[in-house]
Amino acid sequence: MARRQPPPVAGAVGKPQVTAEGGRVVQAAVPPLVEPPRRGSLGDIPFANADDAPDDVVMSRKGPDGVWRDVTAAAFREEVVRTAKGLIAAGLRQGDRLAVMARTSYEWTLLDFAGWAAGLVTVPIYPTSSASQAEWILRDSGAAACVVENVGQARMISAARADLPALKELWQIDTGAVGQLAADGRTLPGALVTSRRQAMGPDTVATLIYTSGTTGRPKGCILTHGNFFAEVDNATELLHPVFRSVSTEPASTLLFLPLSHVFGRMVAVGCLRARVRLGHAPSIATDDLLADLAGFRPTFLLAIPYVLEKVYNTGRATAERIGRASSFDRAARIAQAYGTAAVARQTGTGPGPGLGLRLARALYDPLVYRRIRAALGGRVRYAICGGSPLGSRLAAFYAGAGVLVFEGYGLTETTAAATVTPPLSPRLGTVGWPLPGTAVRIAPDGEVLLRGGQVFAGYWNDEGPFPAVEGWFPTGDVGELDADGYLTITGRKKEIIITAGGKNVAPAPLEDRLRAHPLVGQCMVVGDNRPYVTALLTLEPDGLAHWRRMRHKEAVPLGELVEDAELLAELQKAVDDANSTVSQAESIRRFRVLAADFTEDGGHLTPSMKIRRAAVAADFAADIEELYRREGRRG
Repeated sequence: MARRQPPPVAGAVGKPQVTAEGGRVVQAAVPPLVEPPRRGSLGDIPFANADDAPDDVVMSRKGPDGVWRDVTAAAFREEVVRTAKGLIAAGLRQGDRLAVMARTSYEWTLLDFAGWAAGLVTVPIYPTSSASQAEWILRDSGAAACVVENVGQARMISAARADLPALKELWQIDTGAVGQLAADGRTLPGALVTSRRQAMGPDTVATLIYTSGTTGRPKGCILTHGNFFAEVDNATELLHPVFRSVSTEPASTLLFLPLSHVFGRMVAVGCLRARVRLGHAPSIATDDLLADLAGFRPTFLLAIPYVLEKVYNTGRATAERIGRASSFDRAARIAQAYGTAAVARQTGTGPGPGLGLRLARALYDPLVYRRIRAALGGRVRYAICGGSPLGSRLAAFYAGAGVLVFEGYGLTETTAAATVTPPLSPRLGTVGWPLPGTAVRIAPDGEVLLRGGQVFAGYWNDEGPFPAVEGWFPTGDVGELDADGYLTITGRKKEIIITAGGKNVAPAPLEDRLRAHPLVGQCMVVGDNRPYVTALLTLEPDGLAHWRRMRHKEAVPLGELVEDAELLAELQKAVDDANSTVSQAESIRRFRVLAADFTEDGGHLTPSMKIRRAAVAADFAADIEELYRREGRRG
């Protein structure tokens, strides 16, 4: 079985080895902390855990009564064996593809590890996928079986089965799929599972994860068991000792990221590998997630910026509702100043918070910061954030409030993180150093190139290896490395806007800053071959509902509200704030508020919430033309 090497001391990773050319840093690399395993697979993890520490708690599972109940390593192994035997009994052969279409749940992770124990290749499908998206993934992957969560998904897949000749089995979680599999396989010997596991190694395909398909058909990324080992072993050795040392409580995290996404899968695998207690939350709706955080009480989080923004905005809205908005805003400014100063001291670039700042922070800790930490469950002191930039102001706020956020950067093709903030050397506004075992290079045109053991094997059904630049994987992202090897992502190569005046504008930083505002749901910056930059904005439902209540405008129709002078003035402040981060030539000159939202069902968003720019531009072409046709108000 593949086992990890003894962990190093927290923070023992050295600084990146940087290479400069022509006066700029073009490469940074960090050696691995862990030697890659020469044998074994992810399917071995539950068995190794049960052999080494059978009574250790590896997961907690929320019951129908809302109570979280622990699952030991030995108990999880037994469930994996029973489920794997059921998959084998169904006729699934070594290397067959098993698709899973469900929200984040205990059953999802169980099926993942049972599939691997049975020698299968798991294929995630977003639970919000349309019929055509799900059908494409099932057909392209040649999935032999599919597990769905509910009857709606079962009907959708059933309707497409005539066009899916490879699909032989369809199971439904909420009607007892796991129990059915266990019953079907009860007479099979466990030796069948053992032989399936022993037939796999690090080079065996573990999963096909399909890209979000912002510009075309999603492509299946082939990720091997070795890719996951390179990713999670180095990540957990780098970060887990820090999380473990924050208190006497065993390390634990609540997973609310979709397991259909590579980040969520990496978290689940990493937690099982490191025996970090893992819980699952199926909903990121504000009330649902806050309730699950309060019940589970994790010691650290792995999140996307949306969640941290939601917690902040909910706290601010609550303060405004009770007449303490100005107090919250002052507390936020103090936290940002304190966090920035504390990080500067930690990295040796500043003296740290002065006496006045320390006293001010102590004053607001019980009034504001403790409430923010309570919203995250009360015990969180660290969070890893990825998916899109969090923004240095919000990162500084959380650091000042007592939650240090480590940002990371990666893609499906790199098994999630390729860079991460080093635990003892954070630098706000960057996505950190290369993960140990990874190298980052900046091409002459600014594109970020990556190399490491977690870089995928290629695309499914594509002939030949992935397109490479002298052995490096081209990410399509544009970025910069500083003198110490920290990476900053500045935009997408294909999304760079070139105005009629020849100015290059990266829309992502402006859009990320705008989306941090509680009233902004989605936004798209426009300006290619145009005289200046503009933006389309949609309204965030929770933020808008609060704004309506505070201004007694609940009865105003949305079609009228998007022209409301008071609302437009508030949004103009958000635009001005975003503009403060760029030059005048790059700034948003005008914006338009849409009564409609960008949705996945409408074809404007991918399942991972990325904007399909061409679709938005086509569907809202008239609104875009209006921004350039007439002058007048800025909104």
